Amino acid sequence: MYGMARYAVVGGKVLLPHGFEADAVVVIEDGAIVEVAGETGAARIVDADGLYVLPGIVDLHGDAFERQIMPRPGVHFDLQLALTDTDRQLVANGITTAYHGVTYSWEPGLRGRDTIVGLMTALDAAKPHLSCDTHLHLRHETYNLDGEADILAWLAAGRVALLAFNDHTPDMLRKQSDPREMMTLLQRTRLSADEFGALLARVATRAGDVEASIRRLAAAAAAAGVPQASHDDPAPETRRWFQDIRCEISEFPKTRETAAVAREFGNHVIFGAPNVVRGGSHQRSSVAAAEMTAAGLCTVLASDYYYPAMLPAAFRLAKDGVCSLADAWALISANPATAVGLKDRGRLAPGLRADIVLVEAACGRPPRAVASIVGGRTVYAGKGAGPYLA
Repeated sequence: MYGMARYAVVGGKVLLPHGFEADAVVVIEDGAIVEVAGETGAARIVDADGLYVLPGIVDLHGDAFERQIMPRPGVHFDLQLALTDTDRQLVANGITTAYHGVTYSWEPGLRGRDTIVGLMTALDAAKPHLSCDTHLHLRHETYNLDGEADILAWLAAGRVALLAFNDHTPDMLRKQSDPREMMTLLQRTRLSADEFGALLARVATRAGDVEASIRRLAAAAAAAGVPQASHDDPAPETRRWFQDIRCEISEFPKTRETAAVAREFGNHVIFGAPNVVRGGSHQRSSVAAAEMTAAGLCTVLASDYYYPAMLPAAFRLAKDGVCSLADAWALISANPATAVGLKDRGRLAPGLRADIVLVEAACGRPPRAVASIVGGRTVYAGKGAGPYLA
């Protein structure tokens, strides 16, 4: 609404780097926070009375985007439509920076090369029209050795904002005798059970080449300044191995001991916000994110498979006494920004981007984003946003 004009957000409970202040005024101009003061001066006013004024949410791992591309098995939608609709969901849930987690696998279909190449092209075209600052989180299946050359080129060209190493092939080998477990794989690849089994067997024979490939990709990512994550670390020794190759984010470690090793290294550790909101993981073998947070073993929450979970997860942690709301909000704002080297956001302070979410936390109702501001522009305004944000 305001474009680059000077205005001030007043009347809310503002989360500043040192904690909440009820009388702080956030002054915005040219897309940035220029001042945090006690009065507005001549600035136009956005009335945030009764609302929380919080840094915009930074989502590092949103693989729900795959369902935007293929909402039903074998049913694909235009990538521009998927990006546009996802963008609306993101800002309506207070997410102002998003990393779409898209897997590049040896599988054909949804996770094949055509999808990831098409998405990169579509994202380049869509970015000027998107409200949320949107990036690519490339989830590399480590047995996809034929894709290594592609990824090396994309890293060098700056096409990848976050590189994650996934290793689901051994798990698929264990599950292939269970028709129920294999159904999802068959549906997204459009292969028959026999075709998929034959492909899986061929891929598995290349296990001895995987480690060297990971090392080459990790070195290329480090040279390009691209942050790296290992996904589903099963044990402490796995995290130690990835630490040795400068992969310094641990996504969804499988055990408490693994998360503890990651924190000993100073790694950021990501768990899912849905895990917090639901009171535990949907996978019985996984640890509870709230327990990891209480133990200091979780530093970042991500949307994972459900965008609306991030905002209420922070409030749930505070309500349950796991940590303060300020510390809980850092899990979805300051910490993820720091984890991937985004120094210009995640906090409300002079000189940083004006990425802000106004939140209503009414008694008896889930907390919700009333308005989202990205780079100083109001990109979402819901019921109760007031006349200046309508």
